[in-house]
Amino acid sequence: MDNLKINGAQDRSKINMHEPHEVQYWTKHLKVSKEQLQKAVDKVGNAAAAVRKELTV
Repeated sequence: MDNLKINGAQDRSKINMHEPHEVQYWTKHLKVSKEQLQKAVDKVGNAAAAVRKELTV
């Protein structure tokens, strides 16, 4: 079970779209909306490096 007292992403190499605190972290960190983040994850998977690359193209 996730520790909800931890506000950042547990594994910064992966993006877990099922954890609200991680979605909040990544949308703020990448300066994108939740919808933009979800589309990128759907397209390239949940690896943070791949999502970051997809969003900067």
